[in-house]
Amino acid sequence: MKKVILLTIGFAFAGLANAQDANANRHAFSLDQCVDFAQRNNVQVKNALLAIDAQNQTNREIAAAALPTITASTGAVDYTKIPTSLLPAQIFGGPAGTFIPVQFGTKFNANYGANISQLLFDGQVFIALQARATSMEMQRKSAALTQEAIKANIYKIYYQLSASKTQLNILDANIARLKALAHDAEIMYKNGFAEKLDVDKVSVQLNNLETEKLKANNSVAIGYMGLKMLMGMPVKDSLILTDVINEKNLTTDVLGDAEFQYNMRKDFQYLGTVKKLNEYNIKRYQLSNLPTVAMSGSYSKNAQRSKFDFFQDGNWFTTSLISLNISLPIFNGFATDARIKRTKIELKQTENQIEALKNSIDNEINQAKLNYMSSVATVQFQKKNMELAENVYSQTKKKFEAGTGSNTEISAAQADLVSAQNNYMNALYSALIAKVDLLKATGKL
Repeated sequence: MKKVILLTIGFAFAGLANAQDANANRHAFSLDQCVDFAQRNNVQVKNALLAIDAQNQTNREIAAAALPTITASTGAVDYTKIPTSLLPAQIFGGPAGTFIPVQFGTKFNANYGANISQLLFDGQVFIALQARATSMEMQRKSAALTQEAIKANIYKIYYQLSASKTQLNILDANIARLKALAHDAEIMYKNGFAEKLDVDKVSVQLNNLETEKLKANNSVAIGYMGLKMLMGMPVKDSLILTDVINEKNLTTDVLGDAEFQYNMRKDFQYLGTVKKLNEYNIKRYQLSNLPTVAMSGSYSKNAQRSKFDFFQDGNWFTTSLISLNISLPIFNGFATDARIKRTKIELKQTENQIEALKNSIDNEINQAKLNYMSSVATVQFQKKNMELAENVYSQTKKKFEAGTGSNTEISAAQADLVSAQNNYMNALYSALIAKVDLLKATGKL
């Protein structure tokens, strides 16, 4: 019965896994395809693009302040008790100081009409209209910054996973090499040309490589999940990386001889738009001292009835007007002066940030160039070292198979080869990361 229950549970989980696999999509992406997918599906990027749409709606709201406002209204009143007014009795010949209660009006009243208003001049609205394009530009620069950060991270993770994939291939080759060596050692031991200790040493090395491969596979699996999360891809989807990293990815043209311009950096562009908005803010508060001019007009009809017969023949009385309103600010407790001084301080802070960013960019570019050149040189050294280690291992293996070499020598040669291969891949990965950092520093990513 226990076996039946376990089998049933196993089949249930297998069916669930198959259902999930059936719903999963399969992707084989190059580096550029991963970046393109992230630009369309990463949550941060999508929200940054939505912020542009939101700013567009805010700009429409600002523009509405300069357009006419038209409203229509209608209503009816039923006075269940007509209001009472007091008139001096002296008007009608009564004693002074006394009043006569009277009721004016009718039981039913109705009206309908329309109002229109137009702002003719408001300094703050005028500046807000001018600042709309800069506000949109700032949101676009912010989105570009987000996209650049996501792109840089995808480059680095993609290179890391590609390097890990190559290292796994190297591990497989070393495992196959050790298995062949273990087989040869076993035969030599059976024929009396080697000791049992030699066979055990090779087995220990093989087990260590198998363990290292297991750890590497786990790290790669976690890396793939991280890359899919960054791209905005469902974790259940399958992702295959088609690009293979090699030394061809390392080029000297990224160093560039063209003169660098700070405006090539997206963060510098963003601060530039912030500065423009600060300047508009100062103008807005300065113009708030000017008069505000507005014009309005209204047209209405009203009727008064003793009975509710507004839909029948009867008099409707017309009222219409046009008005011009001018509002001149005189004194508000120095609030406007405080706002102007505060925005000037904010402008100065932004200018300080721009100067600090220039210095930071210079330092970042110099460091990135040095790191990249050093990393490329390291790759060449490690490549030569790996070739030497492969040659040493090949010669040592021949001596061991001929019976003139020891197990200690072949074990050391194998360890040196694995170390040299790992060092080469780590150097290649570091050089590619240095390349990404250099491209980002120079605004070319």
